[in-house]
Amino acid sequence: MPEERGISATMTPATKIPRTDRGRKTLRLLLDAAAAEFGEKGFHESSVVSITQRAGVALGSFYTYFDSKDSLFRALVRDMSAQVRGTVGPVMAAEADRLEGERKGLAEFLTFVRQHKELYRIIDEAEFVDPPSYRAHYENTVAGYVASLKEAAGKGQLRADVEEIHAWAIVGMNVFLGLRYGVMAEDRDVEDVAKIAADLLTNGLKRQP
Repeated sequence: MPEERGISATMTPATKIPRTDRGRKTLRLLLDAAAAEFGEKGFHESSVVSITQRAGVALGSFYTYFDSKDSLFRALVRDMSAQVRGTVGPVMAAEADRLEGERKGLAEFLTFVRQHKELYRIIDEAEFVDPPSYRAHYENTVAGYVASLKEAAGKGQLRADVEEIHAWAIVGMNVFLGLRYGVMAEDRDVEDVAKIAADLLTNGLKRQP
């Protein structure tokens, strides 16, 4: 059976990972409810009771999967991080040309953000609620980016000296474009934003002849 969206990314103890369809669906309901609750109220104003009520899950069922609100939050950060990678990664990988993959990947990311605006509040709050999860979100993202950039360079699609700094620069650009054109406002078409960003990656800011 295929796993429910994001379940493999949770930080629940191994003994609490659901092994049935019903269990995976319940865990998915809790994670989605937590995303809505934390995104709306923030970590400190949210409660396990309100999350289970929003999910339509019995309070006792919560502790089948999580030890506390803190463990749910950690699982949610990892789950949302996995959702982003699982949504954007395949779009980028499907392109034979990496720079075209960057354009399509950013457009997909902006679309995802517009549908999940709570992503930014939850990740930002993780810096204070659970710093290791906050760091892991970005470090894991960048690690994957470095590997894929080097792979593309090995195929002759990119400059040969791509490294971690390039990956952090691209991820940083995408994060702030998502904030501006996904969360703050939706006043530009995602394809237009992605096209301009892709041109920046391809040609830089040098004056065009």
